[in-house]
Amino acid sequence: MPFGKHLKKFIFFAALPLSVFAVVLVYPFIQGLILTFTNFDGFETTKFVGWDNYVKSFQDPNFWATLQFTGGFVVVSLVAINVVAFGLALIVTSKLRSSNILRTFFFVPNLIGGVVLGVIWQFIFNSALTSLATKFGWANLTESWLNETGSAFWALIIVTVWQSSGYMMIIYITGIISIEQDVLEAARIDGASALRTLVSVKIPLMAQAFTISLFLTLRGGFMAYDVNVALTGGGPFRTTELISMHIFEDAFRFGNFGTGQAKAVIMFLLVAIAALVQVSVSKRMEVQR
Repeated sequence: MPFGKHLKKFIFFAALPLSVFAVVLVYPFIQGLILTFTNFDGFETTKFVGWDNYVKSFQDPNFWATLQFTGGFVVVSLVAINVVAFGLALIVTSKLRSSNILRTFFFVPNLIGGVVLGVIWQFIFNSALTSLATKFGWANLTESWLNETGSAFWALIIVTVWQSSGYMMIIYITGIISIEQDVLEAARIDGASALRTLVSVKIPLMAQAFTISLFLTLRGGFMAYDVNVALTGGGPFRTTELISMHIFEDAFRFGNFGTGQAKAVIMFLLVAIAALVQVSVSKRMEVQR
């Protein structure tokens, strides 16, 4: 078929989605990148300021504290979510009569909106848990977890794991059921224990599922916003702000649109680099296995 006909078909089928992609994603991204080099105040751009917004961003101690807090949150949530999700996948793919009910039960938290989820767990940490602690004499739990930075961090982790594990569980279930039964049967015939089969057979054959789940968890950790706002609100004293919330607050609450946009670009680069490294390492492990 001549090249011209191929080009016409490509334009016919790809023109609309590419146009939408350009309007919704490419154009706003380029415009936002340009605004980082101006003194944009939310209404108009009056002057080109070069790298000033980036310099101010890196000189902001709150920005570095937020990055450190977000980095810890991403690492801990990434490990916790995937460990819990993989464990749940192993449970629901075992020969249990209630496996379908359990799948639904574990997946339901993912269907709850982040703001609603944050409000529910805020009530649990501020009222329900403290009331039970007072009643039963649990001295260490009489104060709300959300009153201190350290405990609030773990509160965010608990809520995030509770919400996201069910979704990642579905990916791991797909990886487990895609393993050919002949391979598992051969392992049993060779006398491999359940643990040995899991470590030496199932996990290596599920490498793609781990790659996808780790990528989604990594991205979700950096982009977490709604649960952060609804659960801790960045408190106490903005010490539990994740990077997304920090950028929003800097731009729309304090009116620093230039530095806020610059921080958004920095976050984009950090997420892109982290995702590329993670996917690259995961893909190499797939090839080795």
